[in-house]
This record gives sequence, C-alpha cells and structure tokens, in this order.
Amino acid sequence: MSSSAGASRPGPIGRRLPGWARPLDAERRGSGSLRRAEATIVILFGVLLAVATVNDLVQQTHVNHRLAADLLTWRTLTGHDYVNLDIEQDVKSYTTRDVICGNVSPGAPGERAQICLRLTGPVIEGKRAVSGGYYLPPKLTDAYRDRYACFGSAASAGLCGLTSQPAGAPPAPALKTGVP
Repeated sequence: MSSSAGASRPGPIGRRLPGWARPLDAERRGSGSLRRAEATIVILFGVLLAVATVNDLVQQTHVNHRLAADLLTWRTLTGHDYVNLDIEQDVKSYTTRDVICGNVSPGAPGERAQICLRLTGPVIEGKRAVSGGYYLPPKLTDAYRDRYACFGSAASAGLCGLTSQPAGAPPAPALKTGVP
C-alpha cells in the first residue's frame, strides 16, 4: 500500500511495520474496520485476563484449603496443637503430596525432635490421608541423611538415611496411616 490519507509519519518502530500495520493519525472515511478490529482485540485480551485471574484464584483457594487440612491432620494425629509447623509442598511436579513437620514436644520450631508426615490425596471431612512419615533430630533441616524411623510409604520408598535412632532422641513410634 502506498501512503494514504491519514497516514502518520512512522516512528522508529512504525518504520519497521508493513504499511497496513502502521499507526494512523486518522481513519479513512467510511472505514470503521480498524476500530472494530482494535476493539475486538482489546475485548479478547480482557476476557483472557479475566479467565486467567479466575483460574489463579480458584487454584489458590484449593491450595489454601488443602494446607488448612494438612495442619488439622497433623494436629489430630500427633495430639499437639502447635501453630508453628513447617509445610513443604511438591511444587516441582505439582502433585498434592505435602510433607508437614513439627516438634514432638513443646519448644521453639526445630529445637526438639520433629515428626514429619507425608500427606496425599483429597481433603475428606477437613483432613487428608497420611501415607507415611519419619522423624528428624533437633536443629536439623529435612534432609535424607538426617531422617530416621520411617513408617508407611516413607519406609517403603527408602526415604530415611539413618538406620537407627540418634542417641538421646525420644521414642519414635510409627503413627497410623490413612485418614485420622
């Protein structure tokens, strides 16, 4: 297309665009197609953003519901009403498998031996199924080499690096698996 009525002097970006895609100062008489095309694109972009926002909100709501169920499950199974628990989500493969750890006796988070539960599956009556777990010595992070007394799926998957309980650790009974 050659220069047409209403064509503007293209800026640095406009010079690289083909003639039909360059911005105009004014639209040619009798042609409202450019305005309709722009309006359609803006509306489609708005709908896309609205759908993405709603999807993110729904997904976050489900995650929050699952994490609240994880906390309730840990508290119910252990009998401790602790607030400061450590929850690790499986964000690499986007599963609903979570690990929640907390002290076996009162104290600052991580200052005492901890019990970690592996939770899987959907929320049922506000709780989730425990597939297994393990214990951690005090003041250590959740690393393979520090885990001991695995039970349930953690034992069958070989997730414990220590074959025996560390010296001075409290008793490490295997907790029941399934939904508490």
